[in-house]
Amino acid sequence: MSKRNLLYLTVADEIKEDILQGVYPVGTNIPTERELEERFSVSKITVRNAIEILSNEGYVEKKSGVGTKVISDRLFNKLSKARSFSAILEEKHNLKKEVIFFGIVDSPDDGEVKRLFGEQSYLLERTYELDQKPYIYFEHYFPIVDPKATIKSIENQSLYKWLADSGMEVAYFQDAFKVARMNAKLKMLLDTRATHVLCRVRKTFDRNDRVIEISYGYYDSEMSPYIIEYEV
Repeated sequence: MSKRNLLYLTVADEIKEDILQGVYPVGTNIPTERELEERFSVSKITVRNAIEILSNEGYVEKKSGVGTKVISDRLFNKLSKARSFSAILEEKHNLKKEVIFFGIVDSPDDGEVKRLFGEQSYLLERTYELDQKPYIYFEHYFPIVDPKATIKSIENQSLYKWLADSGMEVAYFQDAFKVARMNAKLKMLLDTRATHVLCRVRKTFDRNDRVIEISYGYYDSEMSPYIIEYEV
């Protein structure tokens, strides 16, 4: 590979180092493309390729007419990134997602939903089918931001895009795993006779470290194990 082909990598690394060192703090914009062209004495395409790398690694977000904003200065972005489990499944299986309920409910008394979101919260229920067989059941709880929101507003787009559009931008996740006892509802939805199920409890945080989602995912791990894959 020629030196010219590697140039955009060098530019990306230098901008990334500036982000990690706090030269461009989170929430601020990096210099414009023209300014970066002049700084590094490179072409526009080289700068754009460098910014694309930083965007893919989760450091910046580019918006037309606004500029390129720093969205993370965390070192783990530099070291590794994890692909979503659903992306891994979709490589080898037919994965079908279906929203079965979305609305305002009384927050459950147990756990942290009621403490964090109040007496009422949004509940999104959805299922995943793996090769036409029930595989995962999800319960997602969110604070109420728009009482008029309907199931149509969420079922045809990414959950986290919907959160961002609702003023809740995701900064990071925290996952915990446990074994849960199967109840009648889970047995029906997952169509299984198993007595226990793998449960993933996810907390989603915004940039102020506030919890904006708590979700419970119930996986029929006998059908397929839960896989975490990292690119280093």
